[in-house]
Amino acid sequence: MKIKHIDHIGIAVKGIEQAGKFYTDVLGLKIEDVENVAEQKVNVAFIPITDSEVELLESTEPDGPVAKYIAAKGEGVQHIAFRVENLKEALDELKQKGIRLIDQEPRKGAGGARIAFIHPKETSGVLVEICERD
Repeated sequence: MKIKHIDHIGIAVKGIEQAGKFYTDVLGLKIEDVENVAEQKVNVAFIPITDSEVELLESTEPDGPVAKYIAAKGEGVQHIAFRVENLKEALDELKQKGIRLIDQEPRKGAGGARIAFIHPKETSGVLVEICERD
């Protein structure tokens, strides 16, 4: 598996507008876009930084994964995503190594990415996403 770089860091927030003020007003960064990903019950705000991004994740439903994360752990870093050259090959390699996956096959993520998650029990409790973009 060839990891290109850290694609993004996902931060679970109660509200994009309020949380985004730190990144825009204090750090001087810009929210480039906000996208709704209905399948994941989340709005995602994209804050680019060089070749990576910070993604602010706001749940759109009380039973969404981000809402559940915030209820259990509070707002904060929810996952880290690594960009790979070929997501399907990366998943096959992880399966061959016996790594538990949340996603057995790539699925559609925010920003047009294809994504898959590795189970946190394999990564010392960190939710790790691998993704591929065209």
